[in-house]
Amino acid sequence: MPIKTCQEYFDTLHSRFVPSAAKGVSAVYQFTLLGNGGGVWHVVVEDGKMEVHSGAHANPSSTVEADAADYVKIANDEMNGLRAVMTRKMRIGGNLVQARKMQNMFPVGV
Repeated sequence: MPIKTCQEYFDTLHSRFVPSAAKGVSAVYQFTLLGNGGGVWHVVVEDGKMEVHSGAHANPSSTVEADAADYVKIANDEMNGLRAVMTRKMRIGGNLVQARKMQNMFPVGV
């Protein structure tokens, strides 16, 4: 079922999380989603487990910044994430190797 807001995305992220894709991963992903319905969240992944928190983390491994409406489209697989990065609708920072792992841990359109 598609999500309608960024808050709903993070509230339901546990149901989309793929623990097997997170085995051996130790990372903090920070999401800064701008505009109406946006906010700042960070997700802590530690060897197959995850926790979602509101607000910024002091030292995130990777960062994601996008317009909130665009991020909802990406999460619903209505906008391609790679294309969003290439067209600067989404910016990824920090450890890019860790950032790529998000695709498998948090699949879109689920």
